[in-house]
Amino acid sequence: MSEKPHQNLAIIGHVDHGKSTLVGRLLFETGSVPEHVIEQYREEAEEKGKGGFEFAYVMDNLAEERERGLTIDIAHQEFDTDEYYFTIVDTPGHRDFVKNMITGASQADHAVLVVAADDGVQPQTREHVFLSRTLGIEELIVAVNKMDLVDYDEDRFREVVEEVKGLLKQVRFAVDDASFLPISAFEGDNVADHSENTPWYDGQTLLETLNSLPEPEPPTDAPLRLPIQDVYTISGIGTVPVGRVETGTLNTGDTVSFQPSDVAGEVKTIEMHHEEVPRAEPGDNVGFNVRGIGKNDIRRGDVCGPADDPPSVAETFQAQLVVMQHPSVITAGYTPVFHAHTAQVACTIESLDQKLDPASGEVAEENPDFIENGDAAVVTVRPQKPLSIEPASEIPELGSFAVRDMGQTIAAGKVLSVTER
Repeated sequence: MSEKPHQNLAIIGHVDHGKSTLVGRLLFETGSVPEHVIEQYREEAEEKGKGGFEFAYVMDNLAEERERGLTIDIAHQEFDTDEYYFTIVDTPGHRDFVKNMITGASQADHAVLVVAADDGVQPQTREHVFLSRTLGIEELIVAVNKMDLVDYDEDRFREVVEEVKGLLKQVRFAVDDASFLPISAFEGDNVADHSENTPWYDGQTLLETLNSLPEPEPPTDAPLRLPIQDVYTISGIGTVPVGRVETGTLNTGDTVSFQPSDVAGEVKTIEMHHEEVPRAEPGDNVGFNVRGIGKNDIRRGDVCGPADDPPSVAETFQAQLVVMQHPSVITAGYTPVFHAHTAQVACTIESLDQKLDPASGEVAEENPDFIENGDAAVVTVRPQKPLSIEPASEIPELGSFAVRDMGQTIAAGKVLSVTER
């Protein structure tokens, strides 16, 4: 495990704008993909008459292996810079993006928006920017890619920058906080090294920009929230729930409550990496034993928190969601499965309260009859069985969810308010 602080980084943007190539290039430039693997892909690419596509190839092969359900060595998704070690959170466009962002991969703190210099802002670019804003991304790095295709023309770069700034203003992203870089992921311009092809650009390279990102504040001040992934029985210890601390700290001796199972007890031991520890902090994966709690008292999807400030359990909740792929329209009464932290619960969308303009976030229509692909809306949701979930404004780590149906992620969103049962 690296001693450097960790950052989650989302790479977003239109599917054809070179995200895969950029990810491949970042992994290659930081030594995260061994030379021989690149060589192998280079040969394959040349055989198929696609010489030069080896970086994209690296990523596509990983994507393909993922599709086939093989486990990929996680190193392919991680890279180190001088300051940080980064995990690349799957990008929208991968079916599991939102699910990954919401379960396990936690929130990305920052994103690189890839916009092709020849193409500029596309509808999908808008959608991804809106989605990142909805899911709480703070810093945006805009990589104007494929500069090689426009002969490294400074005027074209400036045009694209203005287009993107317009888009950011519409979704109320702080334009001043965004950095804009002319790059070619394919040729490597301004990714790791300053390019001679852009003498007019005196800003940072992409790796320098990533290095200078602010360090995320670990959410230790928030109350403890630890979603349970599994519950084991270990001889000699007893019942051991396992999960990852999202916020707050877990200490031996704490009295904790599990919701919605509604049982409580005192933490006897905490174990991490097969060693006993006195406390665990955000990001730590732990197993722990609680006095008086049996295997059948708690289950995956429960959330552990302080007994005097227990996780909230929703009778209903109001949420803002973005519909990404649904074959028809969504109306009140629709009951898909909501994935929030480690819980998966069928929930009924009781009412469609407002339709929002995805570009601006302004209310476009009160009580719409239906919502469809590309729409953003405020809805009221009733879980079919108890679900512990929190307003995103209070505990963002437990305030976002993915909506799945028919084997795909159809929507994503964040919790605005919870009416407790």
